Amino acid sequence: MSTKQKLQSALGLLKKYEWLLNSYVLDFYVDDHWSKLPASWHRDLEGIPLEMFEALLHTDDCESGPKNTSTVWPLEVLALREVLRRHCISRTQENQPKESVPCPLLHHQKLKHLFMKRVKPKKQHEITRMAEICAISCRRTPVDFIVDFGAGVGHLARILGYGFGIKVCCFEMQPELNKQAMAIDGKLESIAAKITEASGYKRPVHLTQRLESNTQPAQFIAGIRDALQLADDDFRFGIVGLHPCGNLGATLMRMFLGCTQAKFLNFVGCCYQKMTTPTTHPRVEVHGYPLSSFLQCKRATDTHLSYEAREISCHAMEVYRDRLQAGQHDYLKIHSFRAAAERIIVQQYPHLRHCALRNVKHAPGMSFHDYFQKAVQGTRFETLDPLVLGIEQCNADVKHWQRLVIFYTLRLMLAPLVESIILYDRALFLSENDCLVELQAIFDPRLSPRNHISRAVKMSDVNNN
Repeated sequence: MSTKQKLQSALGLLKKYEWLLNSYVLDFYVDDHWSKLPASWHRDLEGIPLEMFEALLHTDDCESGPKNTSTVWPLEVLALREVLRRHCISRTQENQPKESVPCPLLHHQKLKHLFMKRVKPKKQHEITRMAEICAISCRRTPVDFIVDFGAGVGHLARILGYGFGIKVCCFEMQPELNKQAMAIDGKLESIAAKITEASGYKRPVHLTQRLESNTQPAQFIAGIRDALQLADDDFRFGIVGLHPCGNLGATLMRMFLGCTQAKFLNFVGCCYQKMTTPTTHPRVEVHGYPLSSFLQCKRATDTHLSYEAREISCHAMEVYRDRLQAGQHDYLKIHSFRAAAERIIVQQYPHLRHCALRNVKHAPGMSFHDYFQKAVQGTRFETLDPLVLGIEQCNADVKHWQRLVIFYTLRLMLAPLVESIILYDRALFLSENDCLVELQAIFDPRLSPRNHISRAVKMSDVNNN
C-alpha cells in the first residue's frame, strides 16, 4: 500500500471514530462519554477484566493482541484493532548500527559525567541514539557541520562535537541556555586539557536566534555564516532537531528544502497539538499540518485533525499498557478522580471548565476526598464547601472508575493512527519535493513516546554522489 493510500484510508478511519478521539477523558462524567459507546459494547466491555485491555494497545504484528480465549470482545473492536495494525507505523524500536567513537573524551572516566550531568535517563537515551544516527548520516552524506535546532544547553551538540568530532552550530532562542552551554563546554575542555592529550574534537558554536515559519532561507544562511565566521556560502550542512515543538518540525522541513547547502535532515517531532491547521488558524498562511500537496488539495473537513486528536497522539501508550497488564489500579484511578473533580467544578463554576489543578501523586487506598483536597490546594477551588464532595452523584462517579479506564484505553488505541497520519503527511511532503525519506522508530517508546525519526536526503545529492 502506498503512502497516499495509507493516508487516505487512515483519514477515513479517523473520521469514523472522531467521536471517540475528540472526547476528553477529563469530561467523562460531565458529558457522559460512556453513553457515546455503541450500546452493544457496554455489556461485553464491562465483563472483561481490566488487565486484558492491554492487548488492545499493541501496534505491531509481532506483538500479542486479543487472543482466542473465553473473553468476548465486541467484533467491531477486534476489527478496528486489526485495521489499525495495517495503517499505523510501527512503534517498536528498530536496531540501529552503532557508530564508532573516534574521540576518547566521551568515555573518559573523569569526563563522561560532564556529558550527562543533570540529564534524565529519557534524555540520555535520546541524545545517545540521535548522535549515533547523525554520525551515520555524516558518513553517508558528507557535510562540513550540523545545525542543531532547539539545542538547549547543548547536550546533543556536545556528544557530536567532543565525542564524534563533528562541528555543530546550535540554534537556541534563549540566551541563558546558550550561556550555560558555553560554560559547560569550557569546563569540559579545561578538565580535558589537564588529564588527556585527546584531539580531533570540535567545540560547538552557540547562536541565539529564533527560527520562525516566515524566516527566509537567505536569512538563515546568513546567520550560520556569521556565527561560524565563514567567508562565503560555499558550505554543506545537515539539519537536526530533537523533538522540535509544534510547527517547528514543519519549519525545519521547509528550511531544508529551501537551502541548497542543506544535505540531510534528521528530526523527531513532538507536541503535535501545538501545530497550526487551516481550521484552528484560518488566517495564518503557513501551517504545521497538512503539508503535502496530496492533502492540501482535499477539503479541510476530510483532512482535519482536532486539537483533542493531536493531543492524545502524544500520550505514553506503552506505559499505560504496562500499568493495565500489571493491574496498577491506583495509577488508573487518578484519571477517574480528576474527571469526578471536573464535574464538581463545572457544577459550581460553569465558566471555569478545564482549569488546571495541582498534580497529585497516586497512593494506595487514596480516597477521592483526599485526592480532591490535595488537587485544589492553592487554587481558586480551595474554598469549595466540603459538603459538595459527599453528594450522591460524586460517589456514583468514582464507583464507575473502571468505565473511564475502558474508554481511555479505546481512545488511546487510536492514538498511533493520528501520529501516523501526521508522519505520513510529512514524508509525502518531502517526497513530493524530490527527497528520499525514511521513517524509523529509534527510541524506546517507554522512555520516549515520540520515538519516530524522519530522515531525508535530496535526490539531487544522491545522484551526484
